[in-house]
Amino acid sequence: MPEQRGRKYHQERVAETLRDEIGAMIEGELSDPRISFAYISQVVLNPGGKSALIYVVVDGGAQEEADTLDGLMAARGYIRYQLLERMGKRFVPDLTFHIDRSEKMKARIDQLLGRKRQARLRAQNSGSDGGSASPQQEKTQDPGK
Repeated sequence: MPEQRGRKYHQERVAETLRDEIGAMIEGELSDPRISFAYISQVVLNPGGKSALIYVVVDGGAQEEADTLDGLMAARGYIRYQLLERMGKRFVPDLTFHIDRSEKMKARIDQLLGRKRQARLRAQNSGSDGGSASPQQEKTQDPGK
């Protein structure tokens, strides 16, 4: 089966447009007090284009994430209507919002790896201080060479 490059490119353009337009709505047009500071990190379109997963990064804790998600899900109809008007398309995909926790997970993984590196360095340093001299010290102490 031939590769559908044109279709893939079209879906990427639509996803990027959705991300930009929904992000603009979140920043200034949605007046729901439940929606806190958030931005769209990724839009994943279903291959048929009938639905889209919208990943949202929320600045705040778990309660702010839950409130923002509830506010966005309540505003889905308004967002779809505005997208229909702005994009000039016949059909706008069904929107489903999800909280994107990938940045928090990445930060946590980096933190754990940093701890592991520090523990390894401390173990190496404590092992080398125990009695053997470093290679540089051995060169300066050996008068035979």
